[in-house]
Amino acid sequence: MDLVEQLLAGNRRALARVISQVEDGTDAAQGLLAALYGHTGRAHVIGITGPPGSGKSTLVNALARAYRTTGKTVGIIAVDPTSPFSGGALLGDRVRMRDLAGDPGIFIRSMATRGSLGGLARATADVLSVIDAAGFDRILIETVGVGQAEIDIASAAHTTIVVEAPGLGDEVQAIKAGVLEIADVFAVNKADRDGADHTVMALHMMQGLAAAGMASPAAGHHRGERASHGHPEAGEQPDGGWLPPIVKTIAVRGEGVEELHGWIERHADYLHSTRQLSQREAVRARSELDQILRDRLLATLLRRLPPGQLDSIIAAIARREMDPYSAADRLLAACDPLGTGAGAP
Repeated sequence: MDLVEQLLAGNRRALARVISQVEDGTDAAQGLLAALYGHTGRAHVIGITGPPGSGKSTLVNALARAYRTTGKTVGIIAVDPTSPFSGGALLGDRVRMRDLAGDPGIFIRSMATRGSLGGLARATADVLSVIDAAGFDRILIETVGVGQAEIDIASAAHTTIVVEAPGLGDEVQAIKAGVLEIADVFAVNKADRDGADHTVMALHMMQGLAAAGMASPAAGHHRGERASHGHPEAGEQPDGGWLPPIVKTIAVRGEGVEELHGWIERHADYLHSTRQLSQREAVRARSELDQILRDRLLATLLRRLPPGQLDSIIAAIARREMDPYSAADRLLAACDPLGTGAGAP
């Protein structure tokens, strides 16, 4: 039985081996992904993002336990900063999620960012596909938590949870991080701390500004009818939009986790009933293809450059003898990465 058959049969060792091949970019990785792709598309993908210190890992643990009580299997991808020494994940799943170890219905994988921006490792989409093909019902992706670039999670997940916590140096980190628009559910974690109610109130205020058209147009799919006083009902709106609920949680004690779990499932039902799930799948597919094309075109370009030419042009840019746009045009003309035959010799 080959590696793909073993994975599809539920062999965890095979699953780990395939993921390792994908992360390492081995010659066999592309073939493995191609063989598995037809078995994907069944898992609901949940992204958990937010600033460092908001308790994302603890919340992931609590959500995984909640799903297990309902009989759902859970895959967890924890994207960590890269160790400057080993190149591997700096924090590691065994440190943060030891209480989930041994459950046959849970699979955990830590991934190093390896310099990738946006809170997601470069190979996250591929690892996500592998775990999906292995038959897990829900896949939780926890991002690094690095700020504004965290919006990348929205292209990978079906449901995005933005985690906030009081006392992190800003009333609502999401406002300055630019992630208000990508939240499908807000979790105000560590809600036993002073300032939790103020954080909830500030989020309600920002939702009101977005609904009034004062926030980014990207928030349009979240816009709903506003009440003349108080806060409107969260969830699906009369106009077909979705207003993200704001759930207070204390993940270390499991408080509010069942409510959060319920809202995730309600959002999944909403995506299915409004056919927005297919739209999000199209966004995911475009994002994946764009990334693959960028990586391959850059690799092709670099292979075709004469030795030393890239360093020479970089030095010219640093000396202000050439602007970066002209330099890029020259490199593209010189190496013809698309193989059209139009490049300069």
